[in-house]
Amino acid sequence: MKTIDELLSEGVAGKRVFVRADLNVPLDGTTITDDGRIRAVVPTVKALADAGARVIVASHLGRPKGAPDPAFSLAPAAARLGELLAADVAFAEDTVGTSAETAVSGLADGQVAVIENLRFNAGETSKDDAERAAFADRLADLADVYVGDGFGAVHRKHASVFDLPKRLPHYAGYLIATEVGVLKKLTDDVRRPYVVALGGAKVSDKLAVIDQLLGKADRLLIGGGMAYTFLKAQGHEVGISLLQEDQIPAVKEYIERAEKNGVELVLPVDVLVAAEFPDLKTKAPANPTTVAADAIPADQEGLDIGPETRKLYASKLADAATVFWNGPMGVFEHPDYAEGTKAVAQALVDAPGFTVVGGGDSAAAVRTLGFDENAFGHISTGGGASLEYLEGKTLPGLAALED
Repeated sequence: MKTIDELLSEGVAGKRVFVRADLNVPLDGTTITDDGRIRAVVPTVKALADAGARVIVASHLGRPKGAPDPAFSLAPAAARLGELLAADVAFAEDTVGTSAETAVSGLADGQVAVIENLRFNAGETSKDDAERAAFADRLADLADVYVGDGFGAVHRKHASVFDLPKRLPHYAGYLIATEVGVLKKLTDDVRRPYVVALGGAKVSDKLAVIDQLLGKADRLLIGGGMAYTFLKAQGHEVGISLLQEDQIPAVKEYIERAEKNGVELVLPVDVLVAAEFPDLKTKAPANPTTVAADAIPADQEGLDIGPETRKLYASKLADAATVFWNGPMGVFEHPDYAEGTKAVAQALVDAPGFTVVGGGDSAAAVRTLGFDENAFGHISTGGGASLEYLEGKTLPGLAALED
């Protein structure tokens, strides 16, 4: 895989460089609530612009249905990128139409333009190879060189991620190079003890990675909504907690395999419960109660790990040489259910080894809860991509860059 440093050494002054970024930031209307993904691509964009390239930044945002939708416009992201670069950034109101062509042709050396949401064109996400290829051909007309730096999208076989690099000289940006380097530390020559903390809503989202980790990790800590399927698999009452009944057989098999493989599988010993899900808009007090994990009332819902579990998980992370964390321990968006996620984040900060926050809601939680990002070894920009890499899957966006 060629890197941006090789491209810079070859010279980029005057060249049109297409940067496939990941500007898929959360929005409240037109207000960006977490600009982490934009900040992550700044080093690549700035290096190219400083070297005289004419930089075209492209990304997806949300899940528009292959047509323009103002709710998913990249205009706020383009404005924020300009602020971070301390430079004017042109914005094209389409992807491959007149506005994009005008914005790109108007670039001088060292200037930057952002084109509109790639998913406003159905060809970006199409499962039809010909439709994707046709869109990739039109994107290729805008540029001379391709730089892949949208790690959060490399697990998608999309036109700008998979097809476009085949049409242009292609290189990995700083973010992708960093992300891949970090993930290799979690898969090749891992320093031990290797502890993995998994949370989030659905156990089905994590089954494949758990399957892989049962042969690699020393300890596996389970929290979040997925924990209740594990507790149910052990025969415990979980009340009205989030539960995937159809996954219980697989979870039982994993519990047995963990014991057989000598992997310490750690589940909650107590949980915070309430009769209803909290109001995340008003953040009204939820008044939860703490119960033992094997004594959840039939009419109550588990919404966070309890204080004893927080202490337990912190102790299991205290000597870790390598940590990977993906998924919150509870409904961290509400202050009454944020302590479990906060405790795990703090345990990563205190751990002596290399700590990785695996993107997605975990990365959002770190920022929302006020942690210093520099206190962690690495905060990934791609939760789904990170998990699929750890599952051992071939990621289309990385494969395209390796050709």
